[in-house]
Amino acid sequence: MPQMTLILILVAVIFVTLAAILRRYRRCPSDKILVIYGKTGRRSSAKCIHGGAAFIWPVFQDYAYLDLKPISIECNLQNALSKQNIRVDVPCRFTVGISTEPDVMTNAAERLLGLSTDSIQSIATDILFGQLRLVIATMDIEEINADRDKFLASVSANVEAELRKIGLKLINVNVTDIRDESGYIEALGKEAAAKAINDAKKSVAEQNRYGETGKANADKDTRVNVAAAEADAVKGENSAKIEIANSDALRRQKTAEAERQAVAAEKVQAAKALEEAYQSERDAELARAEREEATQKANIVVAAEIDKQKKIIEAEAEAEQIRRKAKGEADAIFAKMDAQAKGMLEILTKQADGFKSLVTAAEGDAQKAVLMMIADKLPELVKTQVEAVKGINIDKVTVWDTGSGANGKTATSNFISGMMKSVPPLEDLFKMAGMELPTYLKGASKADDQPQPEAEK
Repeated sequence: MPQMTLILILVAVIFVTLAAILRRYRRCPSDKILVIYGKTGRRSSAKCIHGGAAFIWPVFQDYAYLDLKPISIECNLQNALSKQNIRVDVPCRFTVGISTEPDVMTNAAERLLGLSTDSIQSIATDILFGQLRLVIATMDIEEINADRDKFLASVSANVEAELRKIGLKLINVNVTDIRDESGYIEALGKEAAAKAINDAKKSVAEQNRYGETGKANADKDTRVNVAAAEADAVKGENSAKIEIANSDALRRQKTAEAERQAVAAEKVQAAKALEEAYQSERDAELARAEREEATQKANIVVAAEIDKQKKIIEAEAEAEQIRRKAKGEADAIFAKMDAQAKGMLEILTKQADGFKSLVTAAEGDAQKAVLMMIADKLPELVKTQVEAVKGINIDKVTVWDTGSGANGKTATSNFISGMMKSVPPLEDLFKMAGMELPTYLKGASKADDQPQPEAEK
């Protein structure tokens, strides 16, 4: 609860402070001047604002307004002494107001702030009377009466300079009829009137004289001018006729030229139209040909290109498939050959190890090891030789025996012996293998086959 009360008090203080600050913020209307005085922070005694706004510091500053409404002052100056020492009455009406120029506003704030309109009007009236008397004293009555622009310019220049000193500005000057007590201005008017009347009468007489003389001269000039005019008329008629004839000839010439140019232009335009038409038809045909060519290309070339790309892709796919298949087959063959080589290597390794063991068993004698291997394989070799003639199908053999056999052999035994010789002997087989058949397997030599002498028998 105490905290809430403190907050409410703080909010109230802030609100009051803001309200006070906002009340001290002043806006200046367009028809007034806001004058801030007190501690303005400037060298001047006041700060003047027109058409704006400003914040007025409490205690240190205060403000007031100067009204810009025009003030009309009637100055009926009487018995003013002119340059000719003739006293004149000059009724005038001045319109003044407070100036909005920065320097002049400061003068108004220093000298007119707080004064009423009547007081300001009274001060301005004294200044206006004094300056008006000063201007009249420097001018002749003729200048004052006749040259009003010069008079008003002199009054405005002198009055404006003095009014600026108190912050005012001259808005307008209006001077009515000027009068003098001696009747000088009236006499000047009568003199001017009489002079104007005499000048008018003289002008009338002169105009009458000029009229009679002018009438006689006019009659003479009329007759002369009539004769000359008739001559000029005839001459003019002839010249006109000549001009007409020339004009007609020129017109016909121009017409013919224009018709010729028109016909030529029509033909040129027709030719251009035909040329443009032919060009348009040619362009249309070229466009149609290009369109047909594009259509044919789209229908044939594009389709052929698509089919070509398709075949290329299929060929590449088939080639890739073949490459992969060949690679697979090559890998398979390589694996198979590698396996066979490894198997053969293993067999040869085992055989080498076996032969090494066999040589070791034969006490390092390789020949004995070979004999042991041959002895082990001899049944198979014999079987191979038997198999060579086993498959011969001999249905019928006819042998003509002439009885002239040598060495006690008949024709039949020679036949059987020759047939058996067709089977490769073991010795040849060993030689083909690069080995030598043992002696005890060779059998009897040819020398053994020779007949023994009778003594030995």
